[in-house]
Amino acid sequence: MSKRKRRHLSAEFKARIAKEALEKEKTIQQIAQENDIAPAQVSSWKKELEERLAEIFERKNNRAEAARKEELRASRLERKVAPTPH
Repeated sequence: MSKRKRRHLSAEFKARIAKEALEKEKTIQQIAQENDIAPAQVSSWKKELEERLAEIFERKNNRAEAARKEELRASRLERKVAPTPH
């Protein structure tokens, strides 16, 4: 029995497989067979996608909030540093 060389799968590939599993148009077994991967791996990627979906939106909101705070801090500093007119 020959050992199979370890594959390095891209994030895009994993995301596509997980999304396909979430859509439930095919069974986990069918998806695994079509893509030559273990059904447990498909289930694992699907579960991770389900658990982390909210992070996509959290990060956007957190970045926007951090940017607003930074702008406010910068404008306060500018007012403190700016010379006062005589």
